[in-house]
Formats: sequence, structure tokens, C-alpha cells
Amino acid sequence: MKNRAKLATMLSIIVSTTLLSACAQTDVVGKTAKTSFSDLLKKAPETLLVETEQSWSFVAPDAGATFFWNKEFNNHEGYEAWMEVDATPFIEAGLDASKLPDGILVNNELVFGIQIEQEEQKQVEKASPEQSFATIVDLEREKIGYHEVLDHYGIDLSGGNKFEWAKDTGKNDKDIVFVVDPQILIDAGVSPEKIEGWTYATVEMLDDRGKKIEVQKLLKAFDL
Repeated sequence: MKNRAKLATMLSIIVSTTLLSACAQTDVVGKTAKTSFSDLLKKAPETLLVETEQSWSFVAPDAGATFFWNKEFNNHEGYEAWMEVDATPFIEAGLDASKLPDGILVNNELVFGIQIEQEEQKQVEKASPEQSFATIVDLEREKIGYHEVLDHYGIDLSGGNKFEWAKDTGKNDKDIVFVVDPQILIDAGVSPEKIEGWTYATVEMLDDRGKKIEVQKLLKAFDL
């Protein structure tokens, strides 16, 4: 009986190790998200890519939204990847800031993001924007997805808010898309169809079970 138990344990370990190895080797979404993001940065005008001491940022051509990602991940306060959206057109469309959840409106910017909790500091020395983003993909793989309808990869910034980029910018007329979930804004008095510079649209996507569903989103898309 003891030998059988040992054999069962060994087989379980072998199967688990094999599955993990197979998953790592077949993670097409994770790998292609990195390479397509790198291609995007090479194509984008240099004026849209901004570096600070702590982070990189990709600015929308109309300056109405910006995607940020940090160079290091060490459990500091604040987000490691986030999106800031100019709140002015939302206010003009009826936004009552007092009805928003705490932390959403900061210095006239709507802010949506994620924290990356690590026991030890993760940092890439002299990090390029591509290396910094690849680190985020490795640390928060579940936040990276593929939007089949638009042929986009994207990072989930919580609450249905995302930054997406084309798998192939040469074959897509929407190279980048800032995606905002409208519900908390509607609850705060916004008329979504009146927000200047944003498109209120029905978007087809897959739910957690792989079933196609339609959801309402606010989109700011650009062909670079």
C-alpha cells in the first residue's frame, strides 16, 4: 500500500510538471502580447512614448488618455499599470464627481489600474519599455487577453477598463484602443453618447466560459 501511495504521488508530480511545462510552451497569447506590444512601440511616433524615472507611458494622439506601466514592482502604494483619462468631456456630459467611487477621479483624471504584489522587488536594470511591459505580462499573466473580434491584445486594468493594441498594426485600422466601462460613469450621471472624443458602442467579446456576449463600452481608438 505504501508503494502504491508513493507511486501515485510520483505520477501526480510528473503529470503536474508536464502540464505546467506544456502551458508555458503553448502560451501563445502571452508571447504574442509581448511581441505585438514591442512592434507597436516601434511603429508609434516618439512623441507618444514618454519616460519618467519610475514609469513609461503611451499617450493617445489627442492627449485624451494615457496608458502607464512602471519600471519596477515593489509593493509601493499606487498602481503598477494604469490608465488616466481626461475627465473634462465626462464632466461636460453630466458627470457628478461626488457619485464616483473613491480614487477614480484624481486631478481631473479618471484613473483605472492594477497593483502587482510581489514578495521581492522586481526591476529590470535600465529597463526599456518593452522589457518593463514583458515583466508585467510575466507577473500578471491573467490580466493579459486576446480580443478576437478586433484582433487585439489587451491588459485588464480592473472593472472592465482596458488598454488594447493590434496584433498586427499593418493590417488593423485600430492600432490602439482605450476601453472604459461606462457603468460607474452612467451611475454618476454621465450620458455616455454625449462624451466628446469617445464612442459609446456595443462590443462583442467572450465571457469566462468562452461564450460570446455583447457589452457596452466607451472606446477611444486610433490608427497610428
